[in-house]
Amino acid sequence: MTNDSGKRLQRSVEREAKRMKRAERERDSLLALTGYLGSLALMFLIPVIGGAYLGHWLDAQAEGYSTRWTVSLIVLGLVIGAVNVVVYIRERG
Repeated sequence: MTNDSGKRLQRSVEREAKRMKRAERERDSLLALTGYLGSLALMFLIPVIGGAYLGHWLDAQAEGYSTRWTVSLIVLGLVIGAVNVVVYIRERG
């Protein structure tokens, strides 16, 4: 191994060690991660549950037995919840 390649290897190892130390210092705490995941869950579930309740209410207003509004608004809630989660993750970084 030449002296030049040895120096490059040493610089590379030092750079990786610094990166690993910085990542260790900046690591989120368990409480912060729990709050983040809880926020994601709420952003996803609230539109789904809201769609289910609104759809059930609309189906109850119609004559006869129907689940058309319930199913449609649950699917819409899934789409809205997924978009909420994606936008939040992109904004947070």
